[in-house]
Formats: sequence, C-alpha cells, structure tokens
Amino acid sequence: MTQQDLYALLGVSPDADADAIKKAYRKKARQLHPDVNPDPEAQSRFQEIGRAYEVLSDPQKRAAYDRGGDPFGGMGGFGQGAGFSFTDIMDAFFGGQQGGQGRGPRPRTRRGQDALIRIEVELAEAAFGVTRELKVDTAVVCSTCHGEGAAPGSHPQTCETCRGAGEVAHVQRSFLGEIRTLRPCAACRGFGSIIPDPCRECSGDGRVRSRRTLTVKIPAGVDTGTRVQLADEGEVGPGGGPPGDLYVEIHVAHHEVFTRHGNDLHCTVTVPMTAAALGTTLELPTLEADVVRPEGASTDLETTFELDVHPGTQSGTEQVLRGRGVPGLRGGRGDLVVTIAVETPSRLGPREEELLRELAAIRGEEQPAARLRPGGRKSPFGRLRDAFNPH
Repeated sequence: MTQQDLYALLGVSPDADADAIKKAYRKKARQLHPDVNPDPEAQSRFQEIGRAYEVLSDPQKRAAYDRGGDPFGGMGGFGQGAGFSFTDIMDAFFGGQQGGQGRGPRPRTRRGQDALIRIEVELAEAAFGVTRELKVDTAVVCSTCHGEGAAPGSHPQTCETCRGAGEVAHVQRSFLGEIRTLRPCAACRGFGSIIPDPCRECSGDGRVRSRRTLTVKIPAGVDTGTRVQLADEGEVGPGGGPPGDLYVEIHVAHHEVFTRHGNDLHCTVTVPMTAAALGTTLELPTLEADVVRPEGASTDLETTFELDVHPGTQSGTEQVLRGRGVPGLRGGRGDLVVTIAVETPSRLGPREEELLRELAAIRGEEQPAARLRPGGRKSPFGRLRDAFNPH
C-alpha cells in the first residue's frame, strides 16, 4: 500500500489532526458496522478502517507510517488480527475514551453514609426549643489502624495481578478482530492494592462501631417530621473516610390540653351554664407553663392568661388570642384558639330546680317553641346555592 492509503480509507488528508481522524473514523464506523450494514463487503471495509484508525490514532505508529515504515511490526496486512479494541468500537458509536483507558483503581477511602435517628419531644419543647443529649451507635475510625485497615506495623501492598491498576484486560478474538474489555481485578477487588495482614480490630475496614454522646440543639417551632441536620456526625466511611451527616427526626408527643394545627394552638375550656349566661373572667395556663427552666433561670415567661367570657356566650364560641401559639421556624408566631363549651348540669337539687323553674317562668320558657335549623351535610350544589343566596 502507498503512503496515502490509510488516510484515503478514512477520507482525511495527511496533515489531519487527531480530532479530525477520530471524527472521520466514527462516521465511517457507524456506516459500515455489521450490525448496521449487513453487506459482506462492508465487514471487510469495517476491518480496514479499524486498522487504519489503529495506526493514525497512535502518534508513534502514525509517525512510523509517514516515514514509510511498517507500523504493524510485521503483523501482515489488513484483516489479519486487527488490533483495535472493543472500546474503540464503542468510542465510534458512543464517544467513549480513546484507546480503552480504564477508570483506574477504586479508592479504599470513601465518604460514609448519612444516619437517621428519631426522638420524641414534648409540645412545649418543640414550640420553644430544647437541647438534648443523644446516645448514638455509629461507625468511627478504628483507633488501632487509624483507618488504614492494616495491622500495626504493616501496610497495604500493590496488587501483583493488576499492578495497581485495579483492572485487568480480557481479550477475545472475533470476526471483528481482538475485542478487549476491562474488568475489576478479582485479586484486589478493584482497589489496586491488597492488605496481607488486616487489622484484627476492624477486619481491614478501617472503622468500628461505637456508642457516643452528642448534644443536639432543637430549634423553636419544629413539628413532627422535622429533621435537624448534624453535619459530619454520621457514619465514618470505609477506610476511615470522611463521615456522613446525622439527621435527627422529631416526633412531637400528644399534649393533654393543647392541639397543634400548623403554628396555631387549639384548646377547649368548659364553663358552667350560669357563668356563660352572666359572664366571667377565667385564668388559664399557657403552653409556656410546661417549659422546664433550669434552677435560677429568669421566669419572664407568661405562664397564665385571662379569658373573658362575655355574658350570653354560647357553647362552641371561639376566642382567638393573637400571638399565643407556636413560634415559626422562620419567624412570627401562631395564635391560640380557645373554644368555649357550656356545661349544662345533669343533676339538680330541689332548690336549684325551683329557681330554674322560676327563671323559666320569668322568661316565658315553661313550654319553649322548638326552632328547627337545617342540619346534616349539604351537597356541593347546596353549598354553592347558599353561597350565592345567603339569605
């Protein structure tokens, strides 16, 4: 073959750069690959352009060819065991790395996983914040080998099978020539090194399980499902790698008095029938009354509030106390919604019954007339009709 044959096969000029040669090879390989072009002649041409690309993509072989030498070292002409690899074929179709370069050994030292623990807090603690000490079981760096994984006095050694590459080449012959693939080295499991004498404390992993105590500050306003992140407090990675994060998931315990809806608090207060009719003022505890304060700490929290029950208050009436709810994580504070339930006495003494009958006579209610109101759940059409016809 003359000097220009290899360039002519790829359709490039002798002064074409590496990128132009690669681009031309990809284009022709897509057209002539046996999976795309079943023509028997295309198979032969595919092998020829593969052989041309093998020479022109290698600077040393290309220089030898340009000088008129034999770049194949006496391997013969085209079609006799073409040396392009499976990676070169994939490169033509998918744009992979030239020359079948592998990824190299995988590192023994890797980042650890994140950890998650769940804790229960009281409603007041969730509302106003609290500091807790937690005992957690996580992976920590082995104190014997300091994360290296080797027994004291020894060190990891380069794998003799892959010579530190972490990969070994497997060559198969086919009608396309030699197909070379890279696989993780079985001797070192892809690490490129082996530990002949593993640490007995961690069995070569570089980390051990340990219980430790952490202090976590839970901010005011958290709710059930809120997660507090503690950076770098999770599992230490293999080989003593950097730790992951620790997430503390909050569960708020049930409160006997207050129910939380978002940042609002709801509660119900029961008043006697006479108090609802005449009106009164009640002193009730706030959620702040549940806050545990250290001994000697200031007591500036308002632990009670006054609720004015106006004369004639009906059962089910709601009073909203602004800014007495739960502080928000991003500022502000919800409200406290108090529902008043009027309690009717179930048992009356003779004098009580006499007074009530006298009151009924004064009000003309010995035989009260029943007043019916619509009840039950309305249909969507009924609710829509009432919205446009409120009266």
